[in-house]
Amino acid sequence: MILMGKSPAILAPSILSADFSRLGEEVKAVEAAGADWIHVDVMDGHFVPNLTIGPLVVKALRPVTKLPLDCHLMVSRPQDWVEEFAKAGAAVITVHAEAAPHLHRLVQQIRSLGCKAGVSINPATPISVLEEILADVDLVLLMSVNPGFGGQKFIESSRDKLTRLSELRAERGLKFLIEIDGGVSRENIGELRQLGCDAFVAGAAVFSGDRAANLKALKSAAEAGKAR
Repeated sequence: MILMGKSPAILAPSILSADFSRLGEEVKAVEAAGADWIHVDVMDGHFVPNLTIGPLVVKALRPVTKLPLDCHLMVSRPQDWVEEFAKAGAAVITVHAEAAPHLHRLVQQIRSLGCKAGVSINPATPISVLEEILADVDLVLLMSVNPGFGGQKFIESSRDKLTRLSELRAERGLKFLIEIDGGVSRENIGELRQLGCDAFVAGAAVFSGDRAANLKALKSAAEAGKAR
């Protein structure tokens, strides 16, 4: 798995925007087109106002692709689900700080299951809630839209949060990846890369139209930026 550094930007197409009637084909297509991860948005209808997919879909996708399955648990009780997603074949499991009262314990559990551990925060949650856990995670996912539905507009204040998180990482000499999810496009991905983002979740920007052309354009725009 690609880890933080001066490595190429990681593109993680979100299957939330794919055609679910042929999901396996969609995943194979973006893998062939150069995707780095497959992002799986897991929503329970409680933590966020939408209901999506569970571990059975992850299990079904695992033999379809060699790419890491990047599972983002937008659920109210993530501690009840991390083991199921690990068994299903997740490579990265990200939980929300807002939903995990015992976050350190949960991060350690994810790692004990053989997965990379990520922590996510919503747009209105300050970076400060993460300061005590940063040394223990492999990834921090910044939501740049309010979680629940695809196709939303990028929240501009997310740039300031990204900048602060990147500065904290550098100040502390840490190696976690920074991932951003929501409103990522050809127009802003280069700047986000420059501000320190390593991994980009893109839904409509990949699955609307020509998947291969979209991924190529996103990769080119991302690499036009230079990570700190």
